[in-house]
Amino acid sequence: MFDLLKENMTTSRLVAFVLSAMIVSSLFTYLSEPDNIKQLSFTGLKAELEGNNVDTIDIYDNGEIEGSLKSSKERFSAKISPNMISPLTAQIEEKNKLTRIAFKSVRNNSFWMSTIVLLIPLFIMLWIFMSFFNRMGSQGNKFIASKAKVYTESNVKVTFNDVAGIDEAIDEVKEIVEFLKNPYKFASVGATIPRGVLLVGPPGTGKTLLARAVAGEAKVPYHYISGSDFIEMFVGVGAGRVRNLFAAAKKKLPSIIFIDELDAVGRHRGAGLGGGHDEREQTLNQLLVEMQGFEPNAGLIVMAATNRPDILDPALLRPGRFDRTVIVGRPDIRGRLSILKIHTKKLVIDDKVSLETIARGTSGFTGADLAKLANEAALSTGRKNRKVTTAEDFEEARDRVIMGPERKSLVLSEAEKTITAYHEAGHAIVALMVPEADPVHKVSIIPRGMALGITSQLPQEDKHSYSKEYLLSQLAILMGGRSAEELIDKTGGKGVTTGASNDIERATEIATKMVCTWGMSELGLRKFGSVKDNPFLGKQMTESPKDYSEQTAKRIDDEIQKLLADAHRTAYRILNEKRNFLDRVADALLKEETITGERVMQILNEVKQNA
Repeated sequence: MFDLLKENMTTSRLVAFVLSAMIVSSLFTYLSEPDNIKQLSFTGLKAELEGNNVDTIDIYDNGEIEGSLKSSKERFSAKISPNMISPLTAQIEEKNKLTRIAFKSVRNNSFWMSTIVLLIPLFIMLWIFMSFFNRMGSQGNKFIASKAKVYTESNVKVTFNDVAGIDEAIDEVKEIVEFLKNPYKFASVGATIPRGVLLVGPPGTGKTLLARAVAGEAKVPYHYISGSDFIEMFVGVGAGRVRNLFAAAKKKLPSIIFIDELDAVGRHRGAGLGGGHDEREQTLNQLLVEMQGFEPNAGLIVMAATNRPDILDPALLRPGRFDRTVIVGRPDIRGRLSILKIHTKKLVIDDKVSLETIARGTSGFTGADLAKLANEAALSTGRKNRKVTTAEDFEEARDRVIMGPERKSLVLSEAEKTITAYHEAGHAIVALMVPEADPVHKVSIIPRGMALGITSQLPQEDKHSYSKEYLLSQLAILMGGRSAEELIDKTGGKGVTTGASNDIERATEIATKMVCTWGMSELGLRKFGSVKDNPFLGKQMTESPKDYSEQTAKRIDDEIQKLLADAHRTAYRILNEKRNFLDRVADALLKEETITGERVMQILNEVKQNA
């Protein structure tokens, strides 16, 4: 398509050139003709001569006559037959007194004059169009020029000291720094420098930051570009940008090319609407050639980041292209603590703030989430006109990151507020009574985001695998809100609300995985279903059609329903037995709106003492 467009543009330029030359030539010819020349016929010329009104006259041997008139000082021209020149001359000499009469031969230079008049505008137009073409050529070069941002050694200030929470990934890429600093150390023992390093992990885990740290540690130029920057409407542009990018990087070896969001250009080939001539596929083909062509890439390392490794073309991932895959996962509790220390360096923090507690309460947060948490805490401090950031600021920031800001404009009726208080109290009490549950950290009925309240649990440590007992306890906790609503309802079930919608959705998801994925049911150790979990995407993707019978599908439904029903009965039983405790916690929420886990335990101890 791009080549066809260039052909059409060339044809259009040629047509425009010819038309412009003709127009300018006509204009020059018109301008070169004398103005105010009076054309006389032979009869008119004789009349002027008889009236003695001719001042000067020039007669050419081909019959052309030019001259001027006495009365009006006009110039005139006429044309007569050459055999009439002699009679006309005799008449002029006999009857007219002229200032000047001259006889001239035919102007032989008329052809050359006409040619010059024609060629001058052509040369001018040629010069104009050549300038235009040169400018268009430079613009075309800019069109396919690489859009990479180039950072020199002095501009890259990030080092490994600025990266935390991903120690294993840092250890993996430290060797890359050694390759860039001292390539001959490895070449001398027959080792080949890796061509590409693929950083894989969820968004916000620090993949780009890690690549910048490699460049900062190695003190080499750093070329940054996004995968989407290669793709344009016309086929061939992306491939040209890839060539220009690698050519620019090879001029200053050693250097690093970092391609962010590689999946934008590195998807499986053959999936585009344009087939093999699709622009994205042509760009990918050029990238594959540049990464492993006939020329060695000594001193040039390509780093790329993606959170969609499953959709990348296999040719990218084979040895010789992206030789290494570095997993940049979510940080554990120690990693989160290290990240918080980095992002809170500029904050004046109250001595009572425990970063360890904050790290423990942010399970699943990425580095970007923790950076936002620290910034939200600082903003909270500024809004309250204080200089010192307190634990309250961090707590509010955590709720903002997880659930959004407070909905202060949302006014709940007393009935809604009461039901919400019992709902959240039900979650909290069940969490205290079931085994292996995480400790209750805070209970609140302040609306945030889409939720009217929140019950927050604070795990003692990160969990990487879950026992069946823990999952059953989670199901019971999720059913605690609806069970509390049923317990206080006096209308036979008509008073329950929609507040448990998210609880039911999460419980159903857990129960489904227990049956279909984790083999925690009577159906045995087999995976059912047509979805697969991607640890980096955090979502499900379609895999294959249903591979079990309708009878098995019914048994799966029955097992899921049994797990949910058992969890509901467990939660209802606990709350029914602890009804006085439930009422006390709900009353405390109605009065204080937010209570801590310690306050809930205090109420429990008071209830036990009064029992």
